Amino acid sequence: MYFIMGSGLWRLMVLCVVVAVSLHYGVLGEPQVPCYFIFGDSLVDNGNNNNIQSLARANYLPYGIDFPDGPTGRFSNGKTTVDVIAELLGFDDYIPTYASARGEQILRGVNYASAAAGIRSETGQQLGARIDFSGQVNNYKNTVAQVVGILGDEDSAANYLSKCIYSIGVGSNDYLNNYFMPLYYTTGRQYSPEQYADILIEQYSEQIRALYNYGARKFALIGVGQIGCSPNALAQNSPDGSTCVPRINRANLIFNSKLRALVDEFNNNAQDAQFIYIDAYGIFQDLIENPSAFGFRVTNAGCCGVGRNNGQITCLPFQTPCQNRNEYLFWDAFHPTEAANIIIGRRSYRAEKASNAYPFDIRRLAQL
Repeated sequence: MYFIMGSGLWRLMVLCVVVAVSLHYGVLGEPQVPCYFIFGDSLVDNGNNNNIQSLARANYLPYGIDFPDGPTGRFSNGKTTVDVIAELLGFDDYIPTYASARGEQILRGVNYASAAAGIRSETGQQLGARIDFSGQVNNYKNTVAQVVGILGDEDSAANYLSKCIYSIGVGSNDYLNNYFMPLYYTTGRQYSPEQYADILIEQYSEQIRALYNYGARKFALIGVGQIGCSPNALAQNSPDGSTCVPRINRANLIFNSKLRALVDEFNNNAQDAQFIYIDAYGIFQDLIENPSAFGFRVTNAGCCGVGRNNGQITCLPFQTPCQNRNEYLFWDAFHPTEAANIIIGRRSYRAEKASNAYPFDIRRLAQL
């Protein structure tokens, strides 16, 4: 009798722990928001580029080597940051791509992200086809028309969409595959970093207003990460292969400061909407400055790739990646590993430092 009671008590204790953890991360029961719409580039592209004429594709091994469905088009060995955020918001499956979403499936959100996409239309053109930010917004408009058809009228659709989370993470390619690529683009000679950031923010703002006009009310604007610390930047511009490239990171910080200011501007002018800023740059800096605290051993090289720092190009098809993937910050020349994406996604959802999110995190945004 004692052993039966002990076993039952043990099961109860385990159940309590599971419930506590689930409540802590918000993954028990119904999703916290009815839908999650995602705009961005290869950091969050879950497969929109698979069937377009682009060099920026990841629907082959070793990409997806640790993902249950294998290579899906995610530029990682496993989950992306938005996969992690979707889990924490309580969705029982990942948000479908625009390329694959059909019927009532769109009611829980759509991922419009496209690898090589930027704020500027020409960004990433040397890599072939991609869906820039304005194209992603146009695709969202098509989705809204479908939502109106499913729910019956515009008022019902507007009410429904106002409760959803909209995460926007664009701008990285406007530096990586534009401003700092002088052989292909003239922007680096035409504009100072300050001027270029102003132009990007102006174009970015136009698309945010378009999203607002089509029902979006809860915005998470995600800053640009430390591009100057990527294996690609280190391979090309770092004398020792480990020191981050200051001129690239300084330009990224200028853009981020203006994006954070844009959050204040929109919050002051759109009383029926909420905007937050996610400091991806700062979160990443923590991982780079104190990697061992997060379980990372290698921060300056990709787990797979070619050349110095494995940073010349992305993973080759069927290339054998490193075995200790959880110890690598970067999966390839540009993109984080799943291990890093989990940390970034969790801190975006629930800030561990006040600086991670401004004025509050995605968890709080979902509650409003």
